[in-house]
Amino acid sequence: MKVEHAKRLDEQDHKSLALWAADCAEHVLPYFEERYSKDDRPRKALEAGRAWARGEVAMGKAREAASAAHAAARDADHSAARAAARAAGHAAGTAHAAGHARHAAAYAVAAAAAAAIPTDAGAATAAERDWQYRRLPEHLRPVAFPHADGD
Repeated sequence: MKVEHAKRLDEQDHKSLALWAADCAEHVLPYFEERYSKDDRPRKALEAGRAWARGEVAMGKAREAASAAHAAARDADHSAARAAARAAGHAAGTAHAAGHARHAAAYAVAAAAAAAIPTDAGAATAAERDWQYRRLPEHLRPVAFPHADGD
């Protein structure tokens, strides 16, 4: 099944994507937190994205948290940590636009690849992508993985 990008998601699917994006980002967040343990901006972004999905905060609060996570990424000088913070920023940004979920997943993959030793980057990329794919409801896979074979 192909889903056109212009198709508007219903509210529940949008929230499901936000929660999935937060899961993707949280999966690699240790790459950031191990190096920058005192910087909680990416963690707060994940919390804000999830709170938005539960109806506990307004979209504007999630966007603010997303911006803060992206600022943390700019401050990071380690590639895996930077990508993990970007994943968190895009996860929170999913509250504003569902398309950010796809970017959260992509940055999570980049974080996993950057954290792997160079000879294992391909395997780390494949493993992370598979982990993400298995956690996303099947009907939303064309939204998050628009070029995946079989969808």
